[in-house]
Amino acid sequence: MTTFDTVRVAAAQLTPAVLDADASVEKAIEWIARAAGEGARLVVLPETFVSLYPSNSWAAAPASGFGGFDELWERMWDSSIDVPGPAVDRLIAACRRHDAICAIGVNERESDRPGSLYNALLLISGDGLLHKHRKLMPTHHERLFHGIGAGDDLGVTRTAVGRIGGLICWENRMPLARYAVYQGGPQIWIAPTADDSDGWLASMRHIAIESGAFVVSAPQYIPASAFPDDFPVELPAGKEVFGRGGAAIVDPEWGELIAGPLYDKEGLVMADCDLRRGLRAKRWFDAVGHYSRSDVLGGGAVVASAGAGNGVSAVSPSPSPSPSPSLEHPGPER
Repeated sequence: MTTFDTVRVAAAQLTPAVLDADASVEKAIEWIARAAGEGARLVVLPETFVSLYPSNSWAAAPASGFGGFDELWERMWDSSIDVPGPAVDRLIAACRRHDAICAIGVNERESDRPGSLYNALLLISGDGLLHKHRKLMPTHHERLFHGIGAGDDLGVTRTAVGRIGGLICWENRMPLARYAVYQGGPQIWIAPTADDSDGWLASMRHIAIESGAFVVSAPQYIPASAFPDDFPVELPAGKEVFGRGGAAIVDPEWGELIAGPLYDKEGLVMADCDLRRGLRAKRWFDAVGHYSRSDVLGGGAVVASAGAGNGVSAVSPSPSPSPSPSLEHPGPER
């Protein structure tokens, strides 16, 4: 049964141990313990924290060639993880020790079928791996590093701290992806990212209002000093920071920032989230309920006119099915 408790959540703005999966997982475990020690029940870590985000700042142009990135690709593979696998088991054990749930971004590999990597978001508790989501559409140059997600993992997981859903980085800009997750009724929206822009925070505020959920945004903080001396790609000269961060938590009623943003350092951004506020917000606006009008808008009901001018023409809407039970991933409840 859905409950409306007050839950302390933390966005952990961290720097990974670049190209070192074991050290990145160990760092994640350390910060889960630190957040839980301050009362957090849910700890959200950044996109591809294990253990490298291929940033546009250094990866976009050279990666588009056929040569020169073989060593980086091999080292990314070596420092990615299998899901499930030993690294995930370590995170499960940490969550069990600290009675916490963590969300963490990883580069996922498939050792049984060596090849593509995937930008994946894991939701983990002491009871096990609750959910895995692969990024639907890697952004721009990311497609040179990550395969596309199948889309069969969009939904909400029922956990001991509430109903948790979310998307990875610029997936959050995809209206239909958001709508698919909204149908599961998230109370907390997790958004690991590498975006440190003001526009990103504007998106997070909008999503909090649109979803009726608390939004927890967790970016990486990436100073140039984080890259090892033997990093196989030359970094741009004179650039000291490749990601400033901007971790924040947003309230669902008016989209107000209730914690953060945090810039230019590692740290925890924390807030106590009264889940009743999301229920109240949906009295005014429920994007997949009383305010959805899926009977009119479902199935691409409005299309651009083929004629001259800026008119639109309506087409017959497809019947809108009831939300599928598969939209909810029932995690173990304690």
